[in-house]
Formats: sequence, C-alpha cells, structure tokens
Amino acid sequence: MSDGIHGGAAARPRLFQPFHIRGLTLKNRLVVPPMVHYRCDLGHTCGTFHLVHLGRYALGGFGLVFVEATGVEEIGLINEHDLGIWNDAQVESFKPLIAFMKRQDTAIGIQLAHGGRKSSSQTAMQGMGPLTEENLKTGAKHWQPVGPTAEPVGPGWLTPRQLTTAECRAMVGTWARAAHNAVKAGFDTIEIHMAHGYLLASFLSPVSNTRHDEYGGDRDGRMRLPLEIAAAVRREMPAAMPLFVRVSSVDGTQEGWNMDDTVVLARELKARGADVVDCSSGGIAGAATAAQVPRSLGFQVPFAERVRKEADIATMAVGIILEAQQAETILENGQADLIAVGRQAQYNPNIAQHWAHDLGINRRFEDWSPEYGWWLEKRIRTLDGFATPTGAVIHRS
Repeated sequence: MSDGIHGGAAARPRLFQPFHIRGLTLKNRLVVPPMVHYRCDLGHTCGTFHLVHLGRYALGGFGLVFVEATGVEEIGLINEHDLGIWNDAQVESFKPLIAFMKRQDTAIGIQLAHGGRKSSSQTAMQGMGPLTEENLKTGAKHWQPVGPTAEPVGPGWLTPRQLTTAECRAMVGTWARAAHNAVKAGFDTIEIHMAHGYLLASFLSPVSNTRHDEYGGDRDGRMRLPLEIAAAVRREMPAAMPLFVRVSSVDGTQEGWNMDDTVVLARELKARGADVVDCSSGGIAGAATAAQVPRSLGFQVPFAERVRKEADIATMAVGIILEAQQAETILENGQADLIAVGRQAQYNPNIAQHWAHDLGINRRFEDWSPEYGWWLEKRIRTLDGFATPTGAVIHRS
C-alpha cells in the first residue's frame, strides 16, 4: 500500500504507516504492551481505573493497546489484585473499555496469563518478589501456586505443587476457555504470555522444567504444553483475529533458554497460527523484570530481528526505545514490524503524537483526537513568532 503524500512530498514514516495482520489493520506501528498495575475491581473485574489508564493511550494516538496480564484461572493470578477472564462477570466488565478504545480507532488486545510458580507474589510496587511476613500481616492473600515441578523460583518463594500430566492436559482447556471469553468480550487480538518465568515460560526453560513425562525432558517435550495451548487458543479465535505471543527470548543464564530455542519455538508457533512474536527476555529466576540481560537502548531489538528473519514471522520490538528516530530506524532496518513503548508511554501518554511531530508529520495536529487537535491547531497562531507548534520556545540573540 502506498502511503506517499500528494504533491511529491516524502512518504509517511514507517512508524505511522498502517500495519495489516489478518483482518486487523492498525493505524500505526506503535503499541502499548501489557503492564501490570494491580487495580482490578471486585471479582478481578475491569473498572474505571483501566478505562482511564488505557483510554489515555488511545487518545494519545497509539495503534494498539494491550490490557495487562489477565488470569486464565484464579490460581494463576500473579497477585490477588490482578484482572481475570474466567467468568461472565469479568467478560462483561471489559466491554466499556473495549467500546471506548474502538471509538478512538485504536485496537485493543488482552494478554492471557498464568502466574505458575510466581502466583501469589508481591505487586511490582512491593518488589515483585515472594510475599513477606509484613505483606501477610497487612492482609495479603496467599495460596499455593502450581508449576512444572515442586521447585520454587528461589529462596523465600512459595513451593509450588507440581502439575500432574492430566492437569497439564486440562490446562489446555483452561486457556481455550479464557480465549473464548476474550473473543466474546470483543477484543481485537489476544496475546499469550509465555515469558518472564510465569507458567508457560517455566515449562519452556530447562532451568525450571525437569519433568520426566511428555511435558518435560528435551526441548520438544518442554515446548509441548505451550504449543498445545497456542493451538487451542487459535482454534477459539476467528480467522480474521491475530494472535500475538510474548516470549522471553533468552533466560540470560548459560544453562537456560536461548535464542536458538526461541527461533525454533517461533517457527512452531507460526505453524499453529500465531502472527506476531513479542520479543522480551529474562525473568526465569526472581522478579519478572529481572532480565539478567545487560540493558541499553533497544537491548532486545536483536532478538526481534533474528526471530523475524529466521522464523519468517512478524515481530514486536520492546525495551528502552525512547525516541522517534530510534523507533523509525528499527522499522527501516527490518528489525521488527511493531514497536512497543511501555514505561516511556507511562511517562508521556501522548508520545505517539509527539513522535509524529518529531518525524515531520502531524504538524497541524491533524491526527490528534479532534477534541484536542482543534484547540492545538488554533494554538499555533497564538505561539507564532516566539514558539514552535509543539511549544518549544524560540530564543533569539
């Protein structure tokens, strides 16, 4: 599709060109990835907090916004304050949010998750570690988590109960029902959480999966449950609805999951109907944000690039992407198809619109929601002579 501007002007930056995945067209390549906030309403439902929190990214110009990790069953909640999608009340609770996002021409997805052996743990603000005596004294709810084995994440973490072979098989149906509910709620896309040491990541990694049945052993065995779940989720989704999968591309430990493994997994996911691989890293030991990977600008972009090239599947780059030109260069270089901006979007919910200005488009605020763009376009005249349209003061000697 041609996105050139009439009159011989330069084509729109790739960051602001539409992206087509199955039957979904995103208006641009900017995505807000899932970020946990522990602000569910009663019954693990979606309420006003999430409508306001996620709605501001739609008003800020993002093409796709994901609801944070949402439990497929109660025992799989990472924390007692997380969202869930295993019952009808939860399904209904998402509908006002979904309706609002669609009115802003922003696609909305949900990340389906199971905490596995990291369930019943602290919130991120508390440290994202095991619940402490102090947490318990102040009323934190705790329960026994489940995992591929009975080995805890680390010292001080709850000891999980090892899932039986039959329970692993039943887990496929649990995820399928959650996917069915996500479709019923009206989401545009689903992402399966296979990263950061949660249930499916813990089955993939040889660090945490030392089972001896069909769901353990070699890489094929360790991939079996995640792949069965991916196939089951895909079957619950309409053909036009895209499926994302978030992976920890590397565990960051010598004996752990690595990029060779991720490329193989991505190929198998594509064969089962996945459309985009969201390339994160780390989290197999300790907090989900403990990447055990050196961090720098765009430190996970090479993961997305390799998966895109070697597995022939679309990828999403995430991780310390801070500026418009940095994001644009990633796309121009063919390193990824989508750009996820999480914490930087929290810092500036209008960052998508600001990056459009930085890349030379949207100069008269024409892509802003009209309730804002009308006022800001008129503001240009007010600023004429002493500031730029975006408000940078013009200093003259």
